[in-house]
Amino acid sequence: LERLGALDWNKVVYHHQVWRLITSIWLHASLIHLLASTMGFMVVAKHLEQQYGFVRIGIIYLFSGIGGSILTSLFIQRSVSVGASGALFGLIGAKFSEIIANWSVSVGALFTLLLIVVINLAAGMLPHVGNFAHISGFMTGLLLGFVLLVPPHVGRAENDQNLPVVDHVYSKYKAYRNVLGLLSLILLVTGFTIGLVMVFRGVNIYDHCHWCHYLSCVPTFLWKCDGT
Repeated sequence: LERLGALDWNKVVYHHQVWRLITSIWLHASLIHLLASTMGFMVVAKHLEQQYGFVRIGIIYLFSGIGGSILTSLFIQRSVSVGASGALFGLIGAKFSEIIANWSVSVGALFTLLLIVVINLAAGMLPHVGNFAHISGFMTGLLLGFVLLVPPHVGRAENDQNLPVVDHVYSKYKAYRNVLGLLSLILLVTGFTIGLVMVFRGVNIYDHCHWCHYLSCVPTFLWKCDGT
C-alpha cells in the first residue's frame, strides 16, 4: 500500500509526496474494504449523480477525499492510511446540503441518511478505523454541496414565464442559496489553505487537543487504542 500511494505523513511532509493526499483515496486495504465502499457509493451517490451529473459529483468526491486526507494527516502520523471513506462521507454531506438548500425530502429518506451517518461515525471509533476522514469529508461535501448542487430547473424558472408555478416557488430561494454558496466557498478555501499549511509544517493537532483522540477511537474492556 505504501508503494502504491497510501497516505504516509512522513513522505508527504519530508519527501514532498503531496500526491499521496489524492492517491490514497482510491486504495483499499482488502477486498471487503473495497466492497463496503462500493456498496456505500451505490446507496448514496446514485441519486445525486443521476440528478446533477458525474462532473459535479466527481468534484465533490475528489475534494471530499482530499479534505479527509488533510485532516487525517494532522492526526494520524505513525501509520499509513487508505480508503474512500472521506469521499463517501463527502457525498453524504452533499446530500444533506441538498436537503437544507431545497427542503425537498421525505422523513424516511432523511432518517435513513442520519442512520447511515451515525452507524459510520460509531464504526469510526473502533481501532484501526480513521474517523477524521469521515468528519472532514462530510464537512467538505456539505459545503461543496451548497456551491455546486443547484437544481437545473431553478435557474430556468427565473427566465421562463411559461414554467409551472412550482418552479417560481424554488426561484424565490435564490438569494438564500447564493449566500449559503458564497459562505461555503469562503470556508472551503480558508479551511483547505490552513489545513495544508499545517500539514506541511508538520503540525500534530494531538499536541494541542489531548481529548481529540476520542473522535477516532474510544477504549473499552475489549480493546485499547494503541493498536492492541
